[in-house]
Amino acid sequence: MIDGSQRLNRPLGGNDMPRAGGIATMMRLPHSRDLADLDICFVGIPMDSGASNRSGTRHGPRQIRTESSLIRPCNLGTGVAPFSRSQVADYGDLAINTFNIMASCDIITREISRILDHAVVPLVMGGDHTLSYPVLRAVRARHGPVALVHVDAHADTSDMMFGEKIAHGTPFRRAFDEGLILPEKTFQIGLRGSGYTPEDLDWGRERGFEVVTAEMCWHKSLVPLMDRIRQRIGSAKTYLSFDIDSLDPAFAPGTGTVEMGGLTTIQGLEIVRGCQGLNIVGADLVEVSPPYDPTGNTALIAAQLLFEILCVIPDANAGH
Repeated sequence: MIDGSQRLNRPLGGNDMPRAGGIATMMRLPHSRDLADLDICFVGIPMDSGASNRSGTRHGPRQIRTESSLIRPCNLGTGVAPFSRSQVADYGDLAINTFNIMASCDIITREISRILDHAVVPLVMGGDHTLSYPVLRAVRARHGPVALVHVDAHADTSDMMFGEKIAHGTPFRRAFDEGLILPEKTFQIGLRGSGYTPEDLDWGRERGFEVVTAEMCWHKSLVPLMDRIRQRIGSAKTYLSFDIDSLDPAFAPGTGTVEMGGLTTIQGLEIVRGCQGLNIVGADLVEVSPPYDPTGNTALIAAQLLFEILCVIPDANAGH
């Protein structure tokens, strides 16, 4: 907890520097690698070596930071002012190996472990969804197996892709195999689209995951769903993984694997805000691919969702 004598970081305001100016950090926060006094940090992982079709997510963190200059420090929808209670900074990007996905995973696990060892909550900006696996390895080493709220168009539980065990379609199969997550407290929301067999989603169900397809969400508020998920998870430490392709491409076309019939931005907000009260120890927002949305709106939505995630981190909410 922050005492009154410690100066807290705040985003650079639009009256101090035009929003189109200044150095591009997440929400124009200070860039800092000094973890000693931080509670929460934004971390970029510019990675697309695990992408199976359209690449470009390596540019996601930079574009998210650029578009985040629009966001102001108080959440008017929930009343949470995270920068009044928590010390937050932009940690910068991890220097992954863009030519070696296994080496990149080891770098990610090592660097996220360093952040967690300082009791700092990492909010990760991707990057393709492969990165959730090495991040979860670090989370388990610090916290043990965690509950998982996974928002996505795809289950990402394939055993292999092109004969490889590590790719953006396999992170949660690897997380299950290695005991990184609690299967009975794992929830996958927004799954949809085409597959290889009618049983594609049954792998997770058979292991205790709750699979909530997009069709189960159509024309509904997701507040009741999140009420039930909070009850199921209880006090367990929790990781939130939000793939931007969970949203319908009408809202977020800038991603590599779009699927029609997705969640609305309102439902995305209901999911994230519905995580308030959970003991979130880490989160990621992945699969933003700026080349497929020259308007920048997909990255802006991603930045806004990351701000919403910041607002439900326990420390950030302590004074609300």
